[in-house]
Amino acid sequence: MEYENKLVLAPMVRVGTLPFRLLAADYGADITYAEEIIDHKIIKCERIVNDYIKSTDFVEKGTDNVVFRTCNEEKGRVVFQMGTSDAVRALKAAQLVCKDVAAVDINMGCPKSFSVSGGMGAALLTKPDLIHDILTTLRRNIDTPVTCKIRLLKSSQDTVELARRIEKTGVSALAVHGRQVADRPRDPAKWNEIADVVSALTIPVIANGDVFEYDDIQRIKVATGASSVMVARGALWNASIFSPNVEAHWEDVKKEYVRKSILWDNDVKSTKHTLKEMIMHYSCLEFPEGKAIIKSQNLADLAKIYGDEEYYESVRAYRIALNRHA
Repeated sequence: MEYENKLVLAPMVRVGTLPFRLLAADYGADITYAEEIIDHKIIKCERIVNDYIKSTDFVEKGTDNVVFRTCNEEKGRVVFQMGTSDAVRALKAAQLVCKDVAAVDINMGCPKSFSVSGGMGAALLTKPDLIHDILTTLRRNIDTPVTCKIRLLKSSQDTVELARRIEKTGVSALAVHGRQVADRPRDPAKWNEIADVVSALTIPVIANGDVFEYDDIQRIKVATGASSVMVARGALWNASIFSPNVEAHWEDVKKEYVRKSILWDNDVKSTKHTLKEMIMHYSCLEFPEGKAIIKSQNLADLAKIYGDEEYYESVRAYRIALNRHA
């Protein structure tokens, strides 16, 4: 896994499932982060090869709940992002998935209360010894590349000191979100402070924050000196942001996402959440499309909304035939 000069899909909860990752890759994303999954959750799973849809699933034992789904097509670029506050537990979780992913990333930037209250995400930023313990434990015990994603600390000097300490653990790259924990999405990302980290490290730094259109990719590269760029909301609103050639209309991107969700049997709640986020940026959920999505119960309902009943049925028929001959 190489981290220089890459376009990266950021980890986004309830969004970064297999269909969206493949959608981003189709438009040019080189590396695609999965949504953050808590170590407690993944270690309760068993690895199952799903011949029905040609995926590898990590399913919560005793249930049908697919916690993480991947496939061979993305094996060389998908990053499993983990929420953790314990080195031993992190290792146990990483060992379960590491053969099926390109890298394992530790989330050190999530400011959400559920994450911070559990000592995970941004809570780790104030615990450099624990950070060192988690990252070195992973580095010593798995062959898969290990990375982490942080936010800015109260001063640029503090951020640089932490980044240098992280680099010494032997991680392959560091993603830096140009906001502090208390900052909100509407607050401008501090690209200049990402630049301070870039100039202090020798490992690749992935710059993240306020990349909303393709031209912003070059702007953040120039401003920070980072060769790789991570995109979150800009990709959610229109995954074709990764394409240097043509920006696809968001309506077309949205329909392609629905098709991929059908093809990979994505959780309908996740698909609905992502569609609603797309619509709210460009339109309004009070219009008929939004109301229909809210009322939908399954992927068949979503296929009907977008005039893809024939595609849905063809996928279903193919799987039944495949299963019959298995």
